Amino acid sequence: MKKTLLIFALALGFFGFSQSGANLDANKWSKEKAKAWYAEHDWITGANFIPSTAINQLEMWQEDTYDPETIDRELGYAEGIGFNTMRVYLHSLAYKSDNEGFKDRVDDYLSIADKHHIKTIFVIFDDVWDANPKIGKQREPKTGTHNSGWMQDPGYPASKELANSPELKAYVQDIIKTFKDDERVLFWDLYNEPGNNDKNTESLPLLTNVFKWAREVNPSQPLSVGLWSWGYKELNTFQAQHSDIITYHDYENAAMHRRVIELLKTHDRPMICTEYMARTNDSRFSNTLPMLAENKIGAINWGLVNGKTNTIYAWNTPIANGDEPVEWFHDVFRKDGTPYRQDEVDLIKKLNDAN
Repeated sequence: MKKTLLIFALALGFFGFSQSGANLDANKWSKEKAKAWYAEHDWITGANFIPSTAINQLEMWQEDTYDPETIDRELGYAEGIGFNTMRVYLHSLAYKSDNEGFKDRVDDYLSIADKHHIKTIFVIFDDVWDANPKIGKQREPKTGTHNSGWMQDPGYPASKELANSPELKAYVQDIIKTFKDDERVLFWDLYNEPGNNDKNTESLPLLTNVFKWAREVNPSQPLSVGLWSWGYKELNTFQAQHSDIITYHDYENAAMHRRVIELLKTHDRPMICTEYMARTNDSRFSNTLPMLAENKIGAINWGLVNGKTNTIYAWNTPIANGDEPVEWFHDVFRKDGTPYRQDEVDLIKKLNDAN
């Protein structure tokens, strides 16, 4: 994503005025409560996680392709370098097709993660990649292409047409109620990159409702939606105003990222970067992770193990023959647990041990 300080400052200027009724914020956490919650945890570090055997969220969670053996092995890699948190995407279609089985698998995943001393951030909705998710057997990866099978949730135009649907409300509230007091869940990331794929404010009704539905449940964990596109003023305003903690994405170099940090600090709430690290964008562990540690900001990079999502390839730079890129875009480990770069995992472990 392209950022400039000017655009970001303009967007930040809109964060001051209210866009919702009191009922939406009836259970919003105070700054003091949010800071107390954050102080209870060690420095939050980890990755966005999907097992290497899954191309998308549906393949991760459907009964026929749920893979606890791989999840267990790969979360072991994460534990070995001191990661304590994974950000994991759910999918409403997996729930719709088998709601009790889906919740059982989510619980099983949490048990595996807990065995490795890893907490989980669950993502509810998502505006990124394929707009037409379908239940059942998922496609095979497109050779050399980044996230060729990732699915939006609920998709498009579903994200607009179903924004007020009782079906989506039931899904959100059942999932959050089931795990609302579960200490294995760190917080709820209600909507990944709302407005992506040029939806912009078309996503605002669903964004508004997912906050409303979650606030009605009032879980013991905080709620947030990460800032990601600094030109989306109305969405940025809403997300920042209604989140208990400030979360954000940044795939730029360290100098730009530091400017974003200084601006977001003005909210005076705990901060977690829930997506970063794209090597060929010069967003690297070496220049970003120490900066996040210095500022006591949680750090969740994109990708743990190279697998069917093909995120070692850059967003817009496919390699048609599937050769490994000269430099990986995302991810930390190969499938057998060998680090892509030993110096990176040494740095990750050192900073995790120190914090």
